[in-house]
Amino acid sequence: MSTPPTTPAGTPAGTPAGTPTGTPIDKGHPRRWAGLAVLSASLLVVVMDMTILNIALPEMSTELRPSSVELLWMVDVYALVLAGLLVPVSALGDRWGRRRMLVTGFVIFALASLAVLVAETPAHVIGVRALLGIGGAMIMPSTLSLIRSLFPDPTERATALGVWGAMAAVGGALGPVVGGLLLEKWSWHSAFLVNVPVMVVAIAAALWLLPESRSARPPRVDVTGVVLSFTGMAALVYAVKHVGKHGVDLTGVAVAVLAVAALVLFVRRCLTTPDPMLEVRLFQGRAFTAGVVTALATSIAMIAMLLLGAQWLQLVQGWSPLQSGLALLPLAVGGLIGSPLAPSVARVVGARTVLAGGLAIGGTGFLVLFLAPSPLGYPAVALALSLVGIGMASLAVASAVIMAGAPVDQAGSAAAIEESSYELGGVLGVAVLGSLAAAIYRNGLPTADLTSYGVSDAAAETSRESLGGALEVAGGLGGNGAAMAADAAASFTDSLTWFGLAGAVVMLSASVLVAWLTPRDLDLSEVEH
Repeated sequence: MSTPPTTPAGTPAGTPAGTPTGTPIDKGHPRRWAGLAVLSASLLVVVMDMTILNIALPEMSTELRPSSVELLWMVDVYALVLAGLLVPVSALGDRWGRRRMLVTGFVIFALASLAVLVAETPAHVIGVRALLGIGGAMIMPSTLSLIRSLFPDPTERATALGVWGAMAAVGGALGPVVGGLLLEKWSWHSAFLVNVPVMVVAIAAALWLLPESRSARPPRVDVTGVVLSFTGMAALVYAVKHVGKHGVDLTGVAVAVLAVAALVLFVRRCLTTPDPMLEVRLFQGRAFTAGVVTALATSIAMIAMLLLGAQWLQLVQGWSPLQSGLALLPLAVGGLIGSPLAPSVARVVGARTVLAGGLAIGGTGFLVLFLAPSPLGYPAVALALSLVGIGMASLAVASAVIMAGAPVDQAGSAAAIEESSYELGGVLGVAVLGSLAAAIYRNGLPTADLTSYGVSDAAAETSRESLGGALEVAGGLGGNGAAMAADAAASFTDSLTWFGLAGAVVMLSASVLVAWLTPRDLDLSEVEH
C-alpha cells in the first residue's frame, strides 16, 4: 500500500495545519450546506440591489425631479454608508454574534425596502438608500464570516466560497434583468419592494439553519476606532467618486487628505491595540494580500464593464432595459460556471495559476473590446463579457485564500477587508475607467463639430457630458439630428474600445502582481492559519 503524501510538517496532505496525524478533520455543522444556500441567496439579493438602481433611476428621476446634488446622493449614499460601516460592523459581529448580525441586517434591509412605499421626495429615497447601506454592511461580511466558521475543512470551504463567488457574479448581472422585468409591469417602487419577501424567507431560514458564531477573542469596538474607520472609508469612496466626476479640484483633494489621515490613524491604532477592531497584520501574509488584490482588480473590472456595457446596449444599440440586461448575462454565465469549478482546478494546477490566470483571462476579455473589428458589434461584446465572467472565477480561490489566511477568531477582520476591497474596487472601476471612457467620448465630440450642427454652447456641453444628453439634444435638431446622434454614438463606441485597452492593462498588471505575491506551492487543501 502506498504511503499518503505528507506536508513538510509530516502530516497527511489535505490535513489542516495543527491537526495531529490520525485526528479526524472536523467537517463542521451538519446543516452547513443548507446554511450556505441561505448565505449565498442573501448575497445574491444584496448584489442585485446594487445594480437594479441603474435601471430604475431614469423613472425615479422623472417622477421625483431631484436636483443634480440630490441625484448624486441617491446614487452614492448606499456605497458611502456601506463602505464606512464594514469594519466596525464586522468587529461587532465577532463580539455580538455573526448570525445575530446577519439577521439584523436582513430586518433592516426589509424595513428599508418597505419604507419606499412612503418615499415621496428625493430626500426620502436618500434615507431609504442609507438604511439599505446599513443593512448591506451587516449582511455582506457576515456571510463570509459564517462560511469561515461553518466550514472548518479548507477543501470544503474552498468549494463553499466558490458557490458564494458564483452568486456574487450572477447577482451583478441579474440585477438589470430583474429590474427590467419589474419596470415593464410596475413602477420604480417595485425595484425596492422585491427585497421584502426574500428577506422574510431569509430571516426564517437563517434562524433555523445557521448556528450562532462568535469570536473566542472578540475585537475591542472602541468609539475612536469606529469614527476613524467610518470617516476614512466614507471619505475615500467620496473622494474617488468626486474626482472621477469633476476632476481634481479643492474639494476632492481636501476629502482625499481627510481620508488618508483618518485611515493612517486608524491603522496605527489597530497596530498598537491588543485586541484591534481590524487585524491589519493579516496583510503580512503574501497569499492573503494576493487574494485581496485579486478581489480588488476583479471588482474594478466587473462594475466598470456592467456600467459601460449597459449604456452601450441601451443608447447605441437601442435595446430596452430588459433586452440589455439579458445581453449582459454572458458575464454571469461565465462566473456561474467557473466559480464552483475554480477550487477543484486549483487543486490540480495550483492556486497561484488560478488566481493569476483568472485575472489574465479577464484582461483578455477587455482586449477583445479593443481589438474587435470596427464597427463594434454585440458578438464581440458578448465574448468579452464571457471571458471577464470566466476570469471572475478566480474570486472563489481568492476568497478561500483570504478567509483561510485568518484564524476563525479573526474571520470578521478578513471578511471586512475582502468586502472593502469589493466596494472600493467598484468605486474605482466607475471613477477611473469610467472617467477615462468619458474623457475619450468628449474628445471625440468637439464643441466645434456640435456647433456646425446648430447646437448652442449650453446644449453642446450637455451633449459632451453624456451620450444620453447628446441623444436628447439631437432629438430637437430636426434634419441635423440624425447625423449628430450618429457621431455621438460612434464617439461612445470608440470610448468603449479604448476602455477595453485600459481595463486590460489593469487586469494584466494585477495578474503579474498576484503571480509574484502568491507562493508557488500554495495548496488550498493545506492553507490554514
